[in-house]
Amino acid sequence: MNPRQMHYETLAGTIIKNLARRRMEGYYCATVEDAEKMAFSFLTPGCTVSFGGSMTLEDTGMLTALRHDPGITLLDRAEAKTPEETKKIYHDALSSDFYFMSTNAITKDGELVNIDGTGNRVASLIYGPEHVIVMAGMNKVAANVDEALSRVHGTATPMNCKRLGKNTPCSATGVCSDCLSPDCICNQVVITRRSGIEGRIKVILIGEELGY
Repeated sequence: MNPRQMHYETLAGTIIKNLARRRMEGYYCATVEDAEKMAFSFLTPGCTVSFGGSMTLEDTGMLTALRHDPGITLLDRAEAKTPEETKKIYHDALSSDFYFMSTNAITKDGELVNIDGTGNRVASLIYGPEHVIVMAGMNKVAANVDEALSRVHGTATPMNCKRLGKNTPCSATGVCSDCLSPDCICNQVVITRRSGIEGRIKVILIGEELGY
């Protein structure tokens, strides 16, 4: 391992211990291939699975793998043909057995920090699905909640606005202006400091830079 890989593994070990204090399960995988195998090891035959919007799930190939798994029932909003069908999938996802997502940031102390536009992703994180599996690259690690929020506003949100074609100040300038524009995607701010149900949230930290 090179120094970066060694550092990621050591830092992940600290975060995993802190996640356990917060009743969340933490795991570390050096590669996306190992992370995908671990994620699938949690699934049960015939289970219902859904997911929140995530470039990390795209980057790891997890979404493609889920879409090609005949052993699960996947609630995939990409298959919706109308806004009504999309809304139904969002609601049905709350009753899924497993919900996949990433996190906008994770603190060294084990807190998850997420900012959402529609709110379906953070809603499922908070309540509903039996299990939530969070996959996150080590580039998402922040020292504390303030740094995590700064990371989301200054890095993740401007890139996501570019990706989604949003007409926001940060999309035009690359800098957050704490806007209330019609296209704003910073509508819900959720800090998960502890899981009310022990082990419901499983966090797979990956020793690569993934997503925004």
